[in-house]
Amino acid sequence: MEGITGKLLGAKAAVVKDYKSMFESDEARHPLSWTAPGFSLDEYNLVLFPGGHDKAVRQIIDSEEVHKLMLDYFPKTKKPSDKAVGAICHGVMVLSSAKGSDGKSVLHDCTTTTLPGFFESSVYWATRAFLGDYYKTYGAGSENTEDSVRSSLADDSKQFKGSNSFNPRRSFIVKDDEYNYVSARWPGDADLFAKALLELVRES
Repeated sequence: MEGITGKLLGAKAAVVKDYKSMFESDEARHPLSWTAPGFSLDEYNLVLFPGGHDKAVRQIIDSEEVHKLMLDYFPKTKKPSDKAVGAICHGVMVLSSAKGSDGKSVLHDCTTTTLPGFFESSVYWATRAFLGDYYKTYGAGSENTEDSVRSSLADDSKQFKGSNSFNPRRSFIVKDDEYNYVSARWPGDADLFAKALLELVRES
């Protein structure tokens, strides 16, 4: 985002700088396709879903190929394991949407968080006049991310953990007890989220 919207809602300058630096790497310049024949996640120790609310993220959230990959990979993160998964914001929907033949999501028995419904609704209504339904990934009137994720859990009253605090000093992440899985709510949690994932990978 640019202009006043970018100033108010976009990433911090330091984060933008790091992002640009990351995309100068050979790996970023020559990405692998998850739809390529024979593609597998087995050689990776960490799979990260960074989310994002732009409608283009739906190609990942709704991808049958990505769902198949996660149905294969996520069970391999069960502790003890050298594999891990991290998801923040809408990225959690990739996992909640990955369902097996029994209709159960890979998160069915996990503890998780995601973008709070309060956050999503608040920013949508606050920016609707000049951004339309930009902050509603599936369009105006669609289900909030939190509700979608909750519906994939065996008992959301026990498994879903959340916080409606916007305070950057109160970052919020959730670590599952049985799987090497870490989730977070929104960009305000990103620093703590990244550190937790690095620690998890180093310990595994």
